[in-house]
Amino acid sequence: MKASAPGKIILFGEHAVVYGRPALAVPVAQVHADVEVLDSSRPGIWIHAPLIDLHAELTSLPSDHPIASVILKVFQLFGISQPPNIEVNISSTIPVASGLGSGAAVSVALIRALSFLREPQGSAFLFHPITNEQVNDLVYEIEKIHHGTPSGIDNTVITYNMPVYFIKGQPVETFKTGKPFTIVIGDTGIPALTKESVGDVRLLWLRNTNHFENIFNEIAQISLIARRSIESGKPELLGELMDHNHALLQEMTVSSPELDTLVSAARDAGALGAKLSGGGRGGNMIALTDQAKAESVAAALMFAGAKRTIITEIS
Repeated sequence: MKASAPGKIILFGEHAVVYGRPALAVPVAQVHADVEVLDSSRPGIWIHAPLIDLHAELTSLPSDHPIASVILKVFQLFGISQPPNIEVNISSTIPVASGLGSGAAVSVALIRALSFLREPQGSAFLFHPITNEQVNDLVYEIEKIHHGTPSGIDNTVITYNMPVYFIKGQPVETFKTGKPFTIVIGDTGIPALTKESVGDVRLLWLRNTNHFENIFNEIAQISLIARRSIESGKPELLGELMDHNHALLQEMTVSSPELDTLVSAARDAGALGAKLSGGGRGGNMIALTDQAKAESVAAALMFAGAKRTIITEIS
């Protein structure tokens, strides 16, 4: 009863996606959340998540705790009033509050691990098979606890484990890359509190709606052109789009000096383009590079203050 889920990065469209514009996101297999569910002789449901220093029995946690709420919603979905005694072990290589989808990845892996749980006799599944659509819907409800007004992109790309062209409220569109390309991720080491940055953007939007609608429309065009470039095998065109998108995110006040420093360092080291990724104010930035330059761009990011880097190929 093991399950795993990848991390994710947003290539284009963060924040604007909350307002009905498209965004592009891709899974990052180099980081992942893993969940193992085991039968236990101890009464209750015991949860172990060393990454967040959590070792507790389910009933000792508040019902809106992100991990507890996943388990409770799964029980509710399948009408399980008396669950078996189990141990839930959660591990992850995804930094928390980094913009890589740590919370959504844990939720996806946990739901899938629980869905494979067998009765104590081992003769039958305790729960019914669960579809991607059900996983996605459940995780979106959990994301509301993390982010207040989530776009839905984290749960979608992580659930389907494919590049996603996402418009809130519309059917999921997965797509293929015409040619592989390399992204270097640089982590500021500063927690990215998406709920706060999304809330701040909403206040600015309410105060100056026309101006921000124009920004969101501009980002929507960037996302559309980016998808076409990826599908047609011309990923080198993404660099200029990244630079433009980052400038618009700066105007939306969701960048930070640390992110701007890493973005500049990547460009100076030969990246084709760079931008923040995710909620901003911390977390990660991404840079498009030639494969041959990826290591040198990663080294430049570390020299400029990144706490870690990840080199990933989108294919």
